[in-house]
Amino acid sequence: MFDEYIHAHGKLLFSLCLKLCAHREDAEDLYQETWIKAYRFFDRYDSNQEFERWLTSICANTFRDSLRRQKLKHLLIPFYSGEEKEAFLQSIPAGEADDFSEVKEAVDSLPDKYRLVTVIYYFDGCDVKRTAELLSLPEGTVKYRLHRAREILKRRLGQDG
Repeated sequence: MFDEYIHAHGKLLFSLCLKLCAHREDAEDLYQETWIKAYRFFDRYDSNQEFERWLTSICANTFRDSLRRQKLKHLLIPFYSGEEKEAFLQSIPAGEADDFSEVKEAVDSLPDKYRLVTVIYYFDGCDVKRTAELLSLPEGTVKYRLHRAREILKRRLGQDG
């Protein structure tokens, strides 16, 4: 039975994970963790509630948790020297230039609460009401966060960006 949910919602969930994460490997991890949690807590799923909304909230919470863990991890591990970091970055093959790489970087650098609503609203094409439902937030909060995100992006990209 659970396979039907994966089949019906897998592509949409993976798309959301790709939009939230900076790297494909991180998106794949988030995707898997979300499905594992959905399976583990499936007995808590209220069938009167929309499955996509429930799954999106699991994904959003898992994403937030992973960001918190990453922030703590950076406090606990020693930093690489600038030379080691530069050597590592140079070893990564360059991909093709993306016309929207500057926008993606700006969106990726938004604070978590603004990035999440921005990705769901703009990149998943949801309206304010749907975004609010998926994140279990009031519509006013979604509108405010979208407004703040646009202000931040305008500053980072310049008025012409």
